[in-house]
Amino acid sequence: MTEAIVPLISLIALEVILGIDNIIFISILSDKLPESQRNKLRYWGIGLAMVMRLILLAAISWVLKLDMTLFNVGETAITGKGLILLLGGLFLIYKSTKEIYHKTEQAEENPDIPAKQATFGRLLSEVIILDLVFSIDSIITAVGMVQELWVMYTAVIVTVLIMLMASKPISDFIKKHPSFKILALCFLMMIGVSLMAEGLHLEIPKGYIYFSMAFAFLVDIIQIKTVGKKAES
Repeated sequence: MTEAIVPLISLIALEVILGIDNIIFISILSDKLPESQRNKLRYWGIGLAMVMRLILLAAISWVLKLDMTLFNVGETAITGKGLILLLGGLFLIYKSTKEIYHKTEQAEENPDIPAKQATFGRLLSEVIILDLVFSIDSIITAVGMVQELWVMYTAVIVTVLIMLMASKPISDFIKKHPSFKILALCFLMMIGVSLMAEGLHLEIPKGYIYFSMAFAFLVDIIQIKTVGKKAES
């Protein structure tokens, strides 16, 4: 039992880091809805992420088959997991680029035209697509770290509870600071590129991505504080 504690804590920490992408994506989408529906989308999105992970753990033998080669493109073997990551990465890049364009160019070109109101069902369907991609990546990563199923189940449940608690503060922070919203969208774009690279067996260490994003986040905070002090003076 005690021998499983360290792998369990390590897996929870890794799952929380991987889950940040999911939280940011859901937070940005929930901002499109009326205030009364935002928490609902966050809870549904994160809850479905947990359900998908638990179902994938129950069908672990099928998940492991996703690492088998389906076909080859030149010298690159495309697996089931790789295909899902490629499509998921493309979707994430598309959504991030579209949101950045909407927040910058489109807003400047048509400032008086209100944005089209998104529906709860459409946004939830987009969340489900990314939930599936992140869940498969998460479960295959978990299988590579630990062997005991109960450790994986526990890590998934604990991680989702942490995500539920963190989702509203993160969402409120992004909403309060619009510049961080663009930063978060750029972060999601980088994750999309990372997913596509992983799908083609071109590993980009996630540590580099998270470090660069943390550095950009720190620079943005310093800039906000500097501008705030100048405004006060």
